[in-house]
Amino acid sequence: MEKKRENILVSACLLGLGCRYDGSSKADERVAKLLEREDITLIPVCPEQLGGMETPREPSERIGEEVRNRLGEDVTSCYRKGAEETVKMARLYRCRRAVLKERSPSCGCGQIYDGSFSKTLIRGDGVTAELLKSCGIQVLGESGAGEI
Repeated sequence: MEKKRENILVSACLLGLGCRYDGSSKADERVAKLLEREDITLIPVCPEQLGGMETPREPSERIGEEVRNRLGEDVTSCYRKGAEETVKMARLYRCRRAVLKERSPSCGCGQIYDGSFSKTLIRGDGVTAELLKSCGIQVLGESGAGEI
């Protein structure tokens, strides 16, 4: 009997897609190795784009429940919409796990930037990572991809 493949959400930028705030990618070889596995199917997502944000866009950081870009504009609604759409994708594809971009205001898991745009890290999760976790989906950063 053939083993069923597991669908895992993954930040599209980690697969080499140019969807980050500056239009670049952050291809990660630990994530790329997951593509070689026959028991896994990776489902790429970019919560910021799913939330209606353009690429490129101003960098943003989470401050409590809000997300503001470098110009001080409140972009929280885009981040929330992107998180909700990502959860819909997780449910559609029956994903129980996600590998997301570390330190991101939407995807960061365990550490995010503090909102001062000074590259200062604090404990916390991005908007999407937080919502996925609340739905029972295990969230790992790219450094944890080797654990899968």
